[in-house]
Amino acid sequence: MPTAKGPFQVKRAPLPVAFDAAGLGRHSLDKVYSGDLEGTSLGEMVSAGGSVQGSAGYVAMERVTGTLHGHAGTFVLQHSATMNRGTPNLVLTVVPDTGTDALEGLSGSMRIIIENGQHHYEFDYELNPI
Repeated sequence: MPTAKGPFQVKRAPLPVAFDAAGLGRHSLDKVYSGDLEGTSLGEMVSAGGSVQGSAGYVAMERVTGTLHGHAGTFVLQHSATMNRGTPNLVLTVVPDTGTDALEGLSGSMRIIIENGQHHYEFDYELNPI
């Protein structure tokens, strides 16, 4: 299974929430990917904080437009994350059948690594054109 790696930059901006609840938040995502995946993405996330420091969760969808190891197209990443008293669990998965153009048939999962304030990705994927 090929792995794509590289840095990315992310900007988050607050959005209005659908209903008022303690700890609930909503943000837009605007990313620029570099390295083996060259492109941009737009997305939206909803988050909630727990009553204990270090406990929270978020879900998000992001549509990526770019070139992955020379294959150009778009695809959607689904995020699901929890932080249980400081212990993180994050899963990013390609939504099935969202790949377009040369990325049709794309599947896989991505890891986000944050070191010294810098964001990096590692994306294990398969490309099986339909």
